[in-house]
Amino acid sequence: MTAAEAMVAATARLRAAGVPDPARDARVLLAHAARVDATRVTLIAPEDISSDIQERFEQLVALRVVRVPVSHLIGERAFYGRRFKVSSDVLDPRPETETLIEAALAEPFSSVLDIGTGSGCILITLLAERPSAVGTGTDLSEVACLQASANVVMNRVAPRAEILQSDWFGAVRGQYDLIVSNPPYLAAEEMTDVSPELRDHEPRMALTDEADGLTGYRVLASMGQRHLEPHGRLLAEIGWLQGPAVVALFEEAGWRDVRVLPDLDGRDRVVCAQMPA
Repeated sequence: MTAAEAMVAATARLRAAGVPDPARDARVLLAHAARVDATRVTLIAPEDISSDIQERFEQLVALRVVRVPVSHLIGERAFYGRRFKVSSDVLDPRPETETLIEAALAEPFSSVLDIGTGSGCILITLLAERPSAVGTGTDLSEVACLQASANVVMNRVAPRAEILQSDWFGAVRGQYDLIVSNPPYLAAEEMTDVSPELRDHEPRMALTDEADGLTGYRVLASMGQRHLEPHGRLLAEIGWLQGPAVVALFEEAGWRDVRVLPDLDGRDRVVCAQMPA
């Protein structure tokens, strides 16, 4: 069987299973099985693939058919031009979160606190883009903290990054110029409607607060000010229908200049707030 024939067969299986963009996934998984860069798959397409590559590819496709995320199968995910190791213990970095990164980088900061750091992708990206900044990432999950620590080392920001196991701000000391967070924002009732990749293969505690989806924003609004410098900012990713409710929470807590930023699809994605004057 040639690589091209294997990809065609895999694409058909993935499409029949309801996998979004099956041709892309087949290409990425074949590249991983063949241990080549995905951009080189077209070069090997006319070639016969060895039995060991074919076996690895079949195993990967079988797992993707049952909706195991591609990132978990290959062990990494791209985010803001960098690679991050991921697993079922952390939320996959997603393109929408780059809206938060762009907003954070729009103004200067020398210190950043990432609440619920997960893979560490937000904290690490901000430190990598601001080589003089230092930062701290917290997460309730010990396994997530280990994953974030590995990504800190892999992306060469270890001298400037600290990872703490903490329930929200519990272990945090001191003040920062910038607080960022992508808290669990799905309401418990919404979990039945999410994709199998999310529902069955990503940590539930990173997706939902098992309540109305606003618990994290209440904590950020009520506790964030004590850990910000006087000129500080707080940026939090939100669900696309949560903008008015989250803005109201921050305004009631006394924050100023509270506003919502859209993502590239025009949906509400990030709430920005300033320390009170």
